[in-house]
Amino acid sequence: MDGLPPRSRPLNAATSTGAAYQRTLKNAIDCVGVGLHSGLPVKLSLCPAPIDAGIVFRRVDLGVDIPARYDLVTDTRLCTVLSAPGQPEARVSTVEHVMAALVGAGISNAVVEVDGPEIPILDGSAEAFLFLIACAGTVEQDAPLAEIVVLRPVRVEVGEAYAELRPYAFGLDAAVSIDFAAAAIGTQAYSLLVTPESFRDELADARTFTLLHEINALQAAGLARGGSLDNAVVVDGAEVLNPGGLRSPDEFVRHKVLDAVGDLALAGAPLRARLIGHRSGHAINNQLLRALFADDANWCLTAGTAERPSWFGSAGSMAGARDHRLALAAAPS
Repeated sequence: MDGLPPRSRPLNAATSTGAAYQRTLKNAIDCVGVGLHSGLPVKLSLCPAPIDAGIVFRRVDLGVDIPARYDLVTDTRLCTVLSAPGQPEARVSTVEHVMAALVGAGISNAVVEVDGPEIPILDGSAEAFLFLIACAGTVEQDAPLAEIVVLRPVRVEVGEAYAELRPYAFGLDAAVSIDFAAAAIGTQAYSLLVTPESFRDELADARTFTLLHEINALQAAGLARGGSLDNAVVVDGAEVLNPGGLRSPDEFVRHKVLDAVGDLALAGAPLRARLIGHRSGHAINNQLLRALFADDANWCLTAGTAERPSWFGSAGSMAGARDHRLALAAAPS
């Protein structure tokens, strides 16, 4: 796909100089869609950003910037919501799919402009966002890319659901399982080492899903007003109601992995970790990042940068980062 980094320099892998590099969009590009929960029309623009800017959501109607950070997540009911510090009315909802597409395409720095409170749902997956990124093109920036290295296991449990991050040497490796009473979903498991190629080929087109009996309750609560069979998979017992059926037999669990990739991208830099999740969702994904950054002993930054980027939200230490990176690279996964 056009716009992905050249295969001669695999994304997030060490280059001949021992560092990966930051990337941004080559050109700005926009689209118009509808918010899944608000039902309102919204225009979205993906724009280039300078080195160390990170991903920033810009409410152009309010003139407010909201950094894409886990500590700015204010709601996780059915989607992930970011709010500007001290300005709870300045929100952007349903950020997980565009975040997954950006990190899946290897974008380090970008501005996501929207003229309303929600990211357009498009077809319910990350595929359309990935297409926009490919059309805009990407460009390598002249700055090394810092990665967040998980140094010891961190786990969050809520009832039967859990998510855990473990040390891992080669990017983000995700293993997720789900268990639904609806026969059309049932128990599914999926694992993937997330790379630009695997994200594009295995995850990007997996759509969000819901159960038919939940739709009325969601709409009564002011949610899912923009939902339709064009942007979500709807399940009724053993039946998938979408005329075209599923895009893959395990599309449900693949979408859960996609969501996790997007939610974990709010760490502020690429994770070098193994994710293990069961019946997890947006709330647990965010709690997992909060637990990770609650203790500096859980993580470090790679030595790709001399100091923490200004956009990095959590206080933390880089002490021993180079030694940790070398030790992890040498250790069996």
